[in-house]
Amino acid sequence: MGQIADYYNIVHVDLEFAEDEPVTLEKVLTVLDDHPEVTHFATVHCETTTGILNPIDAIIPAVHARGVVTIVDAMSSFGGVPIDTAALGLDYLISSSNKCIQGVPGFGFIIANRTALARTEGNARSLSLDLYDQNQSFNQQHGKWRFTSPTHVLYAFHQALQELAAEGGVPARFARYTRSEHQLRQGMLALGYAPVIAEADQSPIITSFKYPSAAFDFHAFYAYLKDRGFIIYPGKVSTIDSFRIGNIGEVYTGDIQQLLRWIKTYSTVRVQSGRKID
Repeated sequence: MGQIADYYNIVHVDLEFAEDEPVTLEKVLTVLDDHPEVTHFATVHCETTTGILNPIDAIIPAVHARGVVTIVDAMSSFGGVPIDTAALGLDYLISSSNKCIQGVPGFGFIIANRTALARTEGNARSLSLDLYDQNQSFNQQHGKWRFTSPTHVLYAFHQALQELAAEGGVPARFARYTRSEHQLRQGMLALGYAPVIAEADQSPIITSFKYPSAAFDFHAFYAYLKDRGFIIYPGKVSTIDSFRIGNIGEVYTGDIQQLLRWIKTYSTVRVQSGRKID
């Protein structure tokens, strides 16, 4: 977010946390106290770098109460984690057609407070990202995109929403993701892979695990699982020696069980005996 603000020459204050530490209300309020000129606050709900789920239920209402415009990046949580935008006092929620919606990538969308959005007329620094103008086109031209619409992605999105409703909505999907994450977490712990994130701060979306030893060969581990039909994230994006496994999508108990079986085989045969397995 800081990089985006830099590109647009927006004066901003960066509040940074360690990779395994969630955003805290206390530190947010301290920064707002130190910078009364702040007009907007933005944070990420689910950090896909490590799997942290930031406590927006505590943070957003407190920030909103100060008259600060609130923005949440929910790219990796919307549709899979319950979010009550009205109750939180959330002005803007940003997400996309894939991730927890389980559609395909292709467009982003914003759930906006109409009053807050109306105040942004003429503020856009980009033609293609002019949210106010796009909303005007939707309202005045029967839901029309200003430019070429991603029709195929929209059909996939519509189908994904129907499947979400058939599953029981967001609460049911959240429960399934949570079960999968817990099953994966406990199974990996039993195999000697420690989670990066404390359980209290863990999202059900994606789980990071520390390398079990300095000799751990992630590329061999990745290739072994890929050859057996399981593709995990192909490398770390944090500074911690770790790897990530996603829990979302059409993933169920049986899938997690089979993944754990293969990881157990890899760990016991290759790591303990030193014998290469293909």
